Amino acid sequence: ASLSITNSQSLPKLMSIESLLLFSPLFSRNILKTIALGQMLSLCICGTAITSQYLAERYKVNTPMLQSFINYCLLFLIYTVMLAFQSGSDNLLYILKKKWWKYILLGLADVEANYLIVRAYQYTTLTSVQLLDCFGIPVLMALSWFILYARYRVIHFIAVAVCLLGVGTMVGADILAGREENTGNNVLIGDILVLLGASLYAVSNVCEEYIVKKLSRREFLGMVGLFGTIISGIQLLIVEYKDIASIHWDWKIALLFVAFALCMFCLYSFMPLVMKVTSATSVNLGILTADLYSLFFGLFLFGYKFSGLYILSFTVIMIGFILYCSTPTRTAEPAESSVPPVTSIGIDNLGLKLEENLQETHSAVL
Repeated sequence: ASLSITNSQSLPKLMSIESLLLFSPLFSRNILKTIALGQMLSLCICGTAITSQYLAERYKVNTPMLQSFINYCLLFLIYTVMLAFQSGSDNLLYILKKKWWKYILLGLADVEANYLIVRAYQYTTLTSVQLLDCFGIPVLMALSWFILYARYRVIHFIAVAVCLLGVGTMVGADILAGREENTGNNVLIGDILVLLGASLYAVSNVCEEYIVKKLSRREFLGMVGLFGTIISGIQLLIVEYKDIASIHWDWKIALLFVAFALCMFCLYSFMPLVMKVTSATSVNLGILTADLYSLFFGLFLFGYKFSGLYILSFTVIMIGFILYCSTPTRTAEPAESSVPPVTSIGIDNLGLKLEENLQETHSAVL
């Protein structure tokens, strides 16, 4: 009888330990770090959106290519110059000799993705841009499957669906708040531009993840800075020279341009760091909250109407993001790959994978 009492008393303790082990991936240090890094990127995107909207609404300045050109120039001055002083395979000339055409395509995809999304606002509605921009996430997952050999689990697809549900809630709140008043002058063209821009973003992000994890962050930023400056500079002279000439410059406009460039530079500089410990898909899920941050600032700056659905949307997106990050993906290397077998555990959420292995060992001991 005493033995049965002892067992019955120890049972709740064992169940509590098992529960902690079950739910600890949702609240681990790496998950919290990933959430914080993702929201930092969202705030950078929010800064670019707010400054662009201020330039457009208050000063009638619509120069997305000029704004991108300044950012690429900053990347060139810092990261490309750093590559020029490296030695061996990390040297700028060596990289250009071996992979120049690949980085031209990457720079073209990155520049045009930025340009197409911004240009789409002139043709279609805010609601369409917010919804169709999410098209990049399934494209990104498909590219990661075939190019990076990422293998997803059921929980990852559920998490993505939850995040997209949160975006749908945000769009519904926009409609109720009357933010969809701008109907554009050719919705079909605008929607096509959004889809193309989202697809190019996916291509750029997959390439970024591959380069950051296989090569180096400095190489990616340096080469994007080099070819992004050249491509955006040429496009700037072709499509925006009249808009730039019509700007009535003053210190406020210049300050907004500087703020935009700094936010975009921080976004480009920090995103590879986040991708190195997570993945392109988890980064894109995390920055879905950027529109909500822009809205919250817009309540004070542009007189937006508030809706409780925005809080619900933020909560749903964060739940989906946490679910996605709670379980690491696998990486299925091709049969002819020379990569050592140890990498088969996957490189997405590597810190979480290490935690998972430790927890499995702890469970076996218990």
